[in-house]
Amino acid sequence: MPTVFDQLLERFHGYLAGLDSKLVADAVARIDWDMPSRPLEPRPLSCLRHLDRIAETAPQEARLLARFVADHREELRWGQTYTATDFGQAFIDNYGWLEVFGTRGYFGNDAVAAGLLILGPDIVYPDHHHTAEEIYIPLTGGTEWRMSEGCFQVREAGEVIHHASDVSHAMRTGKEPLMALYVWRGGPLAQKSTIGSEGRN
Repeated sequence: MPTVFDQLLERFHGYLAGLDSKLVADAVARIDWDMPSRPLEPRPLSCLRHLDRIAETAPQEARLLARFVADHREELRWGQTYTATDFGQAFIDNYGWLEVFGTRGYFGNDAVAAGLLILGPDIVYPDHHHTAEEIYIPLTGGTEWRMSEGCFQVREAGEVIHHASDVSHAMRTGKEPLMALYVWRGGPLAQKSTIGSEGRN
């Protein structure tokens, strides 16, 4: 019988496979989906209180994944890269990620890491950059995203956002929380981002 984590990977893969994007299709095709599994102890975070609202506001194509995560939140291992020293306690109370596969996820992969990011309402994720190339797909709409020296732009659910290696980017939520799917590749998969906009523009 499939475990919760097997089902999570299946829904995660299914959502990615249904997107009409050449960039995402290429990324999905390069992933070896027959990955070894590993047990991880659950770790809840304060940001999980936003999951029911996320599941309510996610569009139909993302709702299966969002609802599954909401229903199984207490069984999953959530992580945080930053501390209150970096961005303040309000950020930490409204931020977290779940790595599905990668060097820290439920399924081992040394080439690609992928998972889900949560940000609560009225939160700014300041400019940061990292070596790995990153693909983001918001599962909820209304969050503003900025890349390099550009202006913040509202991105809707299902849009594909691509950050090349070391390109600075930032996000800020409005009155609704954000859940976004991410894929990292081509760099250290557990690297802490460098805060600030000194990355390549």
